Amino acid sequence: MAGAQTPAASVTAEQAQGPAARCDVTIVAHDIGSVGGMERVLGELVLGLSERGHHVVVVARTCELPPSAGFEFHRVRGPRRPFLLAYPWFMMAGSLALRRRRRGVVQATGAIVLGRVDIVAVHYCHQVGPANASRDTPLFRLQVRLASIMKRAGERLGFHRSNAAAFVCVSDGVAEEVRSYFPELAERVLTIHNGVDTRAFAPGERREHAAALRASLRIPDDALVAAFVGSEWERKGLEPAIRALALAPEWTLVVAGDGERSRYQALADSLGVGDRVRWLGVMADVQPVYQLADAFVLPTSYETFSLVTFEAAASGLAILAAPVSGVRELIDDGRNGYLITREPQMIAERLGWLAADPQLRSRLANAAREAALSFSWERMVAQHAELYERLADRARP
Repeated sequence: MAGAQTPAASVTAEQAQGPAARCDVTIVAHDIGSVGGMERVLGELVLGLSERGHHVVVVARTCELPPSAGFEFHRVRGPRRPFLLAYPWFMMAGSLALRRRRRGVVQATGAIVLGRVDIVAVHYCHQVGPANASRDTPLFRLQVRLASIMKRAGERLGFHRSNAAAFVCVSDGVAEEVRSYFPELAERVLTIHNGVDTRAFAPGERREHAAALRASLRIPDDALVAAFVGSEWERKGLEPAIRALALAPEWTLVVAGDGERSRYQALADSLGVGDRVRWLGVMADVQPVYQLADAFVLPTSYETFSLVTFEAAASGLAILAAPVSGVRELIDDGRNGYLITREPQMIAERLGWLAADPQLRSRLANAAREAALSFSWERMVAQHAELYERLADRARP
């Protein structure tokens, strides 16, 4: 990219701590602030930048943030489903809206608009990320395959047409994927880790809500609880978690998220553990789930950051998670949690260790909390603000 400033490969801690000049920032995304890890991260970024005095313009389909926060919101009207219609619709309508509304440094959330932007925030590399069907029907599987092809093609087109000075990845793992599939962009790829609210997600917060939730789920006070949080259950490993439950009789599994509940309840019933699985559905506020639990289990096959794992760690839970992107940067196996496979026997063995040794649970939980403190929202916002300051001159007409 001729004449463009090439950012450093990462944003240093020293840079993150320094004050950034106030500037105009435009953030483009499908949805902001709603249920979902990426949406919540974007919401915290918008709020954090506004609190720092930046003028933030949001161009999005939905933005579930309080208007009093002081940002400027421009809605892109269009369908959310099916993806095969919603994605190209937003790419065209969002591109037109951006041409009218852009101010200052422009950050697009992935390859969702055509034309020039300054930063592409990469929350997911579609060239490598799996395409899982949440419903096991031929029509739905076909739709997922076609959507995956569209995402990969859109990503290739959007990344190159963006002429972006920086491709900001949410974890080192995602940065490695982007450099591997887009080597021509490698010098412009950097990592700014997502953050976690270490004040809201903290040991002992809102205990009364957790106690009420435990009572409503009819979980005995002395029962050990493992929390599973997330949708896309096939990818995230709900099946191996339930199979492990059959080998770990001390534990009850609480599931927050959306999926084919009947299918997984049938699996639990067939294994004789149907009465030890509790279903919560999608929850806008998952903090009480972590508070009622003694451990967090996520034998996922692929993640880009895994915000829920960081929230569970910040909440002071013993972590059992697969060594995917983000988790690898948080968990040191045996010191502040356990890295697991999708093998039920291995998961059950680790759950057995935790059940037999309360001091082990406490040691891992405290260490997980300490590790999560390095990934605060404040640090994430500061690193973005520093990058915007460096790119502000480029964004001026």
